[in-house]
Amino acid sequence: MTELFAKYFPNVVYQGWTGDGGWLPAIGQTLYMTFWSALFGGILGLIFGIGLVLTDEDGITPNNNLFGFFDKVVSLFRAIPFIILLAFIAPVTNLIVGTQIGTTAALVPLSLGVFPFYARQVQVALKSVDQGIIEAAQSVGATFSDLVFDVYLREARAELVRVTTVTLISLIGLTAMAGAIGAGGLGNMAIAYGYNRFANDTTFVATLLVLVLVLLVQLIGDVLAKIFNHKNS
Repeated sequence: MTELFAKYFPNVVYQGWTGDGGWLPAIGQTLYMTFWSALFGGILGLIFGIGLVLTDEDGITPNNNLFGFFDKVVSLFRAIPFIILLAFIAPVTNLIVGTQIGTTAALVPLSLGVFPFYARQVQVALKSVDQGIIEAAQSVGATFSDLVFDVYLREARAELVRVTTVTLISLIGLTAMAGAIGAGGLGNMAIAYGYNRFANDTTFVATLLVLVLVLLVQLIGDVLAKIFNHKNS
């Protein structure tokens, strides 16, 4: 079996599992970029998404100025293609992490690239909360924090899990794009060690591994969404 695999995937075997250009470091770099950019971008996206809902004209704290700020920032960053964003904020990346290339440097554009998408997803999820539940909570004297954490976020848990799953899948795609221009990971493996060297087997396996990560995220997201949906019902 090993000999058969080596016959049809010689470049994959040549890359090896460890060392520079190995498969384990590439997978680790992709997971590293996905986790940290999801954390930073997710927090930022959650803040902006909640802000968009709360300060909207039908929110619990209507404020046209704040809503306009949140809306314009999110719309601006969403309008910039990720590949252009990488170059556009390169000076900022260099200022924060001291370099413009590498896995850690990719966290800055990845976080800024994913947060507006997630903010819009959070906005839609929170908008799905029944207005009657919000009004009922207000009528019994619920505080601002009660409304945010115990009503909006609690009632929208299942939907938030779904949109988070979609965002993570999108983020994995962005890490592959970042990797293709020097950030490391499976994207770098597919382009630098596969496509550029005409090693189709390397490109195929790198693509397959990205698909596996996407399927795992989707599976976990579906399970969690069902659990929270059951709790909300």
